[in-house]
Amino acid sequence: MSEQFSRRDFLKLAGVGAATTAILTGCGPASRYVKREPYMQMPEYNYNGQSTYYATTCRECAAGCGLVVRTSQGRAIKTEGNANHPLNLGKTCARGQATLQGLYNPDRVTNPMKRASRGADSTQAMDWEAAIQAVADALKNNKPEEIAFLMGMAPDHLFDLVTDLAKATGMNAPVRFGALGMFDARATLSKAAENLFGQASLPFFDVGGAQVVFSFGANFLETWLSPVSYTRGFAGLREAQTKQRGKFVQFESRMSMTGGKADEWLPLRPGTEALVALAIGRLAAEILGGSMPRVFASVDPKDAATKSGIKLETLEHLAEMFASSNGALAIPGGAALGQSNGLAVAEAVLALNALSGNFGKPGGVYLSALAPNQTEYNRPASAREMQALVQNMFDGKIKVLFVHGVNPLFELPASLEFGGASKYVSQIISFASFPDETAREADFIFPDHHGLESWGYQRVATGSAQPVLSGAQPVVSPYYNTRATADVLIAAAQLAGGSFAAALPFKDEVEFLQSKIASLMSEADGSISGPDIATFMAYFQQHGGYWKLTDGRGAPSAEDMLNRTIAAEEAEFAGEGEFFFVPFVSPTLAEAGANKPWLQELADPTTTVMWNTWVEMNSETAHELGIENDDMVKIVSEAGELEAPVYVYPAIRPDTIAMPFGQGHTAFGRYAEGRGVNPADLLGSHFNEAGDLAFAGMKVKVTKTGEKKLLSRLESVMGVYGIGLGEEK
Repeated sequence: MSEQFSRRDFLKLAGVGAATTAILTGCGPASRYVKREPYMQMPEYNYNGQSTYYATTCRECAAGCGLVVRTSQGRAIKTEGNANHPLNLGKTCARGQATLQGLYNPDRVTNPMKRASRGADSTQAMDWEAAIQAVADALKNNKPEEIAFLMGMAPDHLFDLVTDLAKATGMNAPVRFGALGMFDARATLSKAAENLFGQASLPFFDVGGAQVVFSFGANFLETWLSPVSYTRGFAGLREAQTKQRGKFVQFESRMSMTGGKADEWLPLRPGTEALVALAIGRLAAEILGGSMPRVFASVDPKDAATKSGIKLETLEHLAEMFASSNGALAIPGGAALGQSNGLAVAEAVLALNALSGNFGKPGGVYLSALAPNQTEYNRPASAREMQALVQNMFDGKIKVLFVHGVNPLFELPASLEFGGASKYVSQIISFASFPDETAREADFIFPDHHGLESWGYQRVATGSAQPVLSGAQPVVSPYYNTRATADVLIAAAQLAGGSFAAALPFKDEVEFLQSKIASLMSEADGSISGPDIATFMAYFQQHGGYWKLTDGRGAPSAEDMLNRTIAAEEAEFAGEGEFFFVPFVSPTLAEAGANKPWLQELADPTTTVMWNTWVEMNSETAHELGIENDDMVKIVSEAGELEAPVYVYPAIRPDTIAMPFGQGHTAFGRYAEGRGVNPADLLGSHFNEAGDLAFAGMKVKVTKTGEKKLLSRLESVMGVYGIGLGEEK
């Protein structure tokens, strides 16, 4: 089986029974001791033409969906959803299907390296002993308060390891950030839950159990929070065999793919979402009778109709729909919260649920279940908190910055000046698997394994009724000279000695994982159990994680919610342009999919554009400005300017333009570099009360450049727009 272990020795490690099977198929922790041989020397448990399947967790976003990966002769060849995983129940999104293109990407960082100078292409290869020594030196040669970790939203086990290290040594607590968290406005949603329910948490919206769903900006079928789970819920809403087909209404200024699935799409004026929600609440309360709740009493529906651009008759119709339903649900999210009044929007929409009386009921609002080894919800950093980190970098308070799982030079708005602040940091060490913009500015790159080569776990923050800790394991041997970041930090801590060594007294990453999940063995209502940690860990990997068998969601308290006062002022917009600017996350690329050609080639679901960035503009507006499809325009905000071709899009307000986020890389590999532009360059440093970036709070100017750039589109221009059909002039 290897030079280190015979088959008999390996069986001794495993014990007997199902745990043996788990380890022999690569699912157990002892498999890390096996030296993988070339397949001309076939392992005893692998046969030509026979596939081996591994359960793991998708790392393309932080949702924590379970995967089952089919492998053949040591190569991963297909991913599918884990049918037993409570979050996604066998389903995946396009990014989950395309994760193999990250594993086999030709531009992966293949060795640890030292860069000649920041931003330079010239690098010097290192061995891992020297790399670990560099990390150890960075830890022990700087004061703990001068060391910072900036981490992405996954994986959670690495975040836990760094958190333990920071607590034991006095280092700064690790900061987590991701563009998806920023565009989800997670800090705003969590703060609204804290204000209204007394607990900072992500609400869980039971779309599948509802009869009527009102969504204010939440594109839950695309990238919002847990899109695979919410897509399953949407299927339940539409299911008509066992119940009446549910109705769905979307409020947003630009029709998203989610809005395209709605029965009614309401293109309200940006910034008026709180007014509209409260006006619907007042009208619905009048229909229901009784005393008027204080939260809705001060709102004038006529004024709301005038300011939002939605007719009063339409608001009355929506109120009747909401009041007459036995299962009405209202969801706040996305661009509606990414404005100066985003917190008020979230609270106003949640107040509609209080009127519906759906808290803790099927088809209503719950507090999301915490993961089995979690005591409190830990949200990612808000943009304001990221600004504070950047300021510490400018002030010289950060001497060493470790970066893992996030690309702030691309994901953060340029106005936050992360690039300028990085020049004041003496040493930047990146653990990037790909040569992204931030890795290019790092002094060292010590590449982590790809997610399909990695151990770990991810907490499911929302989307499942059951508490879920989603497990990850290597489905293939590492293809390159990469190393798990957890192993690097454990080894470096031992070299650094003192409190660092005491904080991480583990032999390797798997031993650390065992220490974090060992307490779950004694849980009575768990999905798996085992007499010892080796057996339990084998089951953990074999099943793709651990979850409770009972519903762990909480029922929010609605006490006094209807007696609150919520400010209904319109949002304030920065800039003096004539157009509202709405950036949205690409449903296909998200924040880190541009280096995968499958995703580049996958047509955007509303425009069918591929391989580029575009500007969506209403057809009437385009006609008035003399702009046609593929005309290049310059967009200018108070923070910057950029140019992109126009896509004439009828499903957007005339006073609004929109751009997808996901392209515009200056690094990140051959498929991503030099393709499109990054709309984050137009965003200013403006925040809402919860600290989230007011990314939908900009106004911009648009001018025609006189140039054209043809967009690659899957749709037939002739068939959709009638071009070339000889129509009368």
